[in-house]
Amino acid sequence: MRTIQIEGLDKPVACLIQGSDYFRPSVYDKVCSVLDSYFAIGGNTIDTAYGYCGGESEQAIGQWMKDRGNRSDVVILTKGAHHDKNGPRVNPEAIAHDLGISLERLGTDYIDLYALHRDDPNVPVSIIVDALNEHIRAGRIKAIGGSNWTVQRLQEANDYAAASGQVGFTFSSPNLSLAKAKEAFWAGCVSVDAADCAWHEQQQFPLLSWSSQARGFFTGRFSPEVQDNADMVRVFYSDANWERLRRAEQLGKEKGVSTIQIALAYVLNQPFPTCALIGAQSPEELESCRQGAEIVLTRDELNWLEHVE
Repeated sequence: MRTIQIEGLDKPVACLIQGSDYFRPSVYDKVCSVLDSYFAIGGNTIDTAYGYCGGESEQAIGQWMKDRGNRSDVVILTKGAHHDKNGPRVNPEAIAHDLGISLERLGTDYIDLYALHRDDPNVPVSIIVDALNEHIRAGRIKAIGGSNWTVQRLQEANDYAAASGQVGFTFSSPNLSLAKAKEAFWAGCVSVDAADCAWHEQQQFPLLSWSSQARGFFTGRFSPEVQDNADMVRVFYSDANWERLRRAEQLGKEKGVSTIQIALAYVLNQPFPTCALIGAQSPEELESCRQGAEIVLTRDELNWLEHVE
């Protein structure tokens, strides 16, 4: 499987990152089946978060790593400091709290990739970078990033880190997909636009995309007449996205692959380092993703898929 390198890690990161927002100890057999199959095809990176399944996602992953004795082979991407019912929590106290509990659940003394699950633009980046660097110096975190941070805030944080002689953000995890979001899927979420992608290309800044296949938009299940999923209608239903779907179908037929594999290849063939967070729950879904990750698209093909009138 193709990999990318993220500054701060001594291990490569697989271009397909296995999602775990449905992992729980109560379905541990399924967790083991998914993760064993994922690692068998060359994967090595698991995405989770302090808040997934009330913490049970991290618990299940921790149990699997303990049972397999493979912590040193696994890249863990986890996230913290998500807002709660009282509002934003991007502050040193919340970061320390969530990180400490994540480490305990996962049964590890370090996190490979630690991302702030949301941003709070009201908090100066200096406070955030200083807090994260304390955990880096203590060995609890290898690399830091932002999940749903704008490129402007990432740049501001890294400018401060450079000026203060500290470690900056070395990856970002927003939404990037061939289907362009009309609005945020969840409050506080960030989907990159053309200007954001240009920044990533200029900086060669790694992007780890969630909802990389637009939550199933390219599976064939959705059409303008199918209105049973209000969130999909709200976020992805547009004339431009239906045209992108049509073009992905056409290109897939030309290459002998499926439409959703073309959508995945779109994310993984950007002119900057990218990974796709996937939600494969069966060997068939995993094999489809593996094949999609091997497709090579040219810059002209990327532009044709994306840029519709």
